[in-house]
Amino acid sequence: MSSLRYTISHDSKSNSDELRWVIQIRRTLEEELEDDGELPVSIFNVPKLLMVSDPDSYVPQQVAIGPYHYWRPELYEMERYKLAAAKRFQKQLQNLRLEKFVQQLTKLEQRIRACYHKFLDFNGETLAWMMAVDASFLLEFLQVYAIEEGSKVPGKSAHNAILRDIVMLENQLPLFVLREMLEFKFTSLEDADDLLFLMVIGLFKELSPFQLMDDHPNVQVSECAHLLDFFYDMIVPKLEQQSDIVEVDEAHQLEEEQEENEKSTSNPNYVKRFLSELWKLLSKINKGPVRLIKKVLLSRPVRFIIKLPWTIISNLPGLKILKVPVESFFFSLLDKEEEEEEKPENGDSSSNSLINRPPLVEEIAIPSVSELFDSGVRFLPTNKGISSIAFDTKTRTFHLPTINLDVNTEVLLRNLVAYEVSAASGQLVLTRYTELMNGIIDSEEDVKILREKGIVQNHLKSDEEVANMWNGMNRSLRLTKVTFLDEAIEDVNKYYNGRIKVKAWKLMKLYVFSSWQCLTFLAAILLLLLMTLQAFCSVYTCSRIFQVDATDE
Repeated sequence: MSSLRYTISHDSKSNSDELRWVIQIRRTLEEELEDDGELPVSIFNVPKLLMVSDPDSYVPQQVAIGPYHYWRPELYEMERYKLAAAKRFQKQLQNLRLEKFVQQLTKLEQRIRACYHKFLDFNGETLAWMMAVDASFLLEFLQVYAIEEGSKVPGKSAHNAILRDIVMLENQLPLFVLREMLEFKFTSLEDADDLLFLMVIGLFKELSPFQLMDDHPNVQVSECAHLLDFFYDMIVPKLEQQSDIVEVDEAHQLEEEQEENEKSTSNPNYVKRFLSELWKLLSKINKGPVRLIKKVLLSRPVRFIIKLPWTIISNLPGLKILKVPVESFFFSLLDKEEEEEEKPENGDSSSNSLINRPPLVEEIAIPSVSELFDSGVRFLPTNKGISSIAFDTKTRTFHLPTINLDVNTEVLLRNLVAYEVSAASGQLVLTRYTELMNGIIDSEEDVKILREKGIVQNHLKSDEEVANMWNGMNRSLRLTKVTFLDEAIEDVNKYYNGRIKVKAWKLMKLYVFSSWQCLTFLAAILLLLLMTLQAFCSVYTCSRIFQVDATDE
């Protein structure tokens, strides 16, 4: 009987949900959406690859702002504080009631829904009340930042936790809702914009890891989608070529490299094709001597022996033309053999690993701060933001912006990167900057150098914590290229790789350390020969052969 009652209640609930969904769709299609073109989606779900790297940096821990995390039970405790803020706001309205403002918001329902990437599965009245209560709380929280310049809000753990929550991408509220609410209070849109700007610029000074420049961009609150969008516009420079996004594809990159190699040698494609066809023919034969030859060619000792002399052989006259085809042919066979050895028995697990594997390159190829410092590079702080990053080859100076790191910085930077990736219509400047910092900072020694040079202002517990923060921010959804940053990286690498000490170290690694397996193999053969000689001499008394008469001395 109880199971029947559960089935009936479940079916009725399902039917009501479907009916509500149909009503919502009809209403959406019938109403005129005049503002859709002006308000593109701006509040996104954090991409899964970023979310799994550090969920606490993207999921609110104290307070839910907006619909994405509104119904989480662990955040219900803050609801009474939000309702108290709504009551206080209603008292400031004197003869007006908050319900009237909610009625105004219901007329903007479709405009509000258009801001969110996720479908909001509740009715318009619920959405309007949610916006009104959350906007009341947010305005009350922000009003402390609309104060005289030079004052600073005292930092407390609970206050910082709320600060981190309100800058999260999934916890954003459309700024036009805050403007509407302040206009409802002051009956003047100009006064509302002035006060709102003081609030958000005060919050920016409190949270931004970069200094507010005198010639900072003139960002209008009315043109920003939400708080995080305002922060992004203040931090990231506006570049002229906004369409210069490069998504690096591994296969395409390999094709380009092969084309360059083929051009540099007088078209050895025919040689490679001949060798490939010959190998296909031999691979079908798996008996007798051919099988033994294949095993010898693909054995690990032979791999090391063959890899070693290529740098010498390729420089000999007449043999340079064979370098590219033979190398690409032979080593591709070795790669295929290694791939087959590493293949799991279950085909499904291999396909899943391909789907879930991280991006091809997660860290920029650039020396660390300590390596650059030891090679003579000077580090100089700038106060002009990310756009000032450059490397001066004449003075060997690496210009980097001063960055102020505290307990809120990581969450802010991570969510700014998530917003940039989700809403990208141009170069992913901030993403590339975090990749650069991740590339040059490997240890606490790197942080120490940057801190002593005034580039890193560390308010965390230790330099090690700063290094862990940057090294943890290496997840990238795709490889990108930003012109001025990549020029700086290229100049740094060119200077570093041109140093005599670096060249000597690379030669040692290439010709000595990388060939230790081959040397071990040769030593084992020599040891085997010595043991054979010892066994031979123990039987045939070799001492007589090498014996010297005392009379001859």
